[in-house]
Amino acid sequence: MNKTVEYIQSRSQRIKPKIGIILGSGLGSFVDALEDAIPFSYDDLDDFHAAGVAGHNGTLYLGRVKGTDVAVLQGRVHYYESGQADAMKVPVRTLAGLGCEQLILTNAAGSLKEEATPGSVMLINDHINFTGVSPLFGEKETSRFVDMVDVYDPVMRAKFHQIADDNNIKLHEGVYIWFCGPSFETPAEIRAAKSLGADAVGMSTVPEVILARHAGMKVAALSVITNMAAGMSDEELSHEQTMANADIGIQDLQKLLISYLNIVSS
Repeated sequence: MNKTVEYIQSRSQRIKPKIGIILGSGLGSFVDALEDAIPFSYDDLDDFHAAGVAGHNGTLYLGRVKGTDVAVLQGRVHYYESGQADAMKVPVRTLAGLGCEQLILTNAAGSLKEEATPGSVMLINDHINFTGVSPLFGEKETSRFVDMVDVYDPVMRAKFHQIADDNNIKLHEGVYIWFCGPSFETPAEIRAAKSLGADAVGMSTVPEVILARHAGMKVAALSVITNMAAGMSDEELSHEQTMANADIGIQDLQKLLISYLNIVSS
């Protein structure tokens, strides 16, 4: 991993990122906002697994947004693709190695809240790991016992809420539950998730959050709501639907991200 960090730094010496961003399904167009962007294909980076899902391009970008240096992962590898919960370990630790102190994650998610309709955005304030697996399985040192209280940084969350208020964006907040996929959840599973206190459901994010906290980064996460969860509407669930509805929420998401980076740079 150190060689990967050195390789990236040798080709992007002008960019010193303090904030990392991971873009979820259908949300990759955020990279269009990057200035002085330097792309690195996952194929050219040691131990970066190629993203194998539509909407995940598999490119690491270094660049600037509103004067803030950032490192952006356009695409993630999901647990269901490889059966490895730590598939994103090297990418997340690479962000930390590049100097990122904060990590902002985005994803496409299903809503368990009637008021959080497709196209809206939800700020995650906690999560439920329904899979029972961890990306830290096999780690040897005692640091694997990561404290998960306030894992979604309260200060970062407060900034996003202020940005939403200033821009008249309806920003929901709630608990995200991680199911491993790739099949969508059953209505019974969604009823169970509701009883556990979940507000949104998805197939990603939680492994990266655990890895980021293990690496000492502060974390925030935003879900673009792309569908109502199974059993909550008559609409058939599909990845194509996820991609299409992600386009609806991308404008609010981009405004939130760009405004946050503007605040950080000022």
